[in-house]
Amino acid sequence: MRGGEVGRVSQVSQLSRLLSRLLIVLFLLFTPMSAFAVNPDEVLADPALEARARALSAELRCMVCQNQSIDDSNADLAKDLRLLVRERIADGDSDEAVLTYIVSRYGEFVLLKPRVSMKTVLLWGAPVLLVLAGGLSLLVFARKRAGKPTGSKLTADEQAKLSELLKK
Repeated sequence: MRGGEVGRVSQVSQLSRLLSRLLIVLFLLFTPMSAFAVNPDEVLADPALEARARALSAELRCMVCQNQSIDDSNADLAKDLRLLVRERIADGDSDEAVLTYIVSRYGEFVLLKPRVSMKTVLLWGAPVLLVLAGGLSLLVFARKRAGKPTGSKLTADEQAKLSELLKK
């Protein structure tokens, strides 16, 4: 190889290494990383209580962010709710008692997975019942209509003209 060719190969090799490093950096920047919003000052000293608090926080909706749990949200209201959950757990409340307390203050909407009640059964069952009722009414309507004649009888003059045309 000549000296000029070696220089070009070296430049291509350096450019290739630079591009691969750039791709690695871009990949790391755009890789989704899980980020929890729980601050270190919120964490309970007892790991068992903290695990319960994290589990409950994952079940509660942030009222500001709507589709995030309070565990994932950085909103001030979510922080207040996380602190309230930890306070109730530290006071000795059961998980169900904590959820009941929060629901009593903020309503069923605060639960990411709503409880099964008459309201939720009606909410999820009404569309199915409406589709079934619509299908049943279409079936009844079609059966009634199938038994009825579609036209009127021919008059004597029309019958005579028809007979005459058919004979030709």
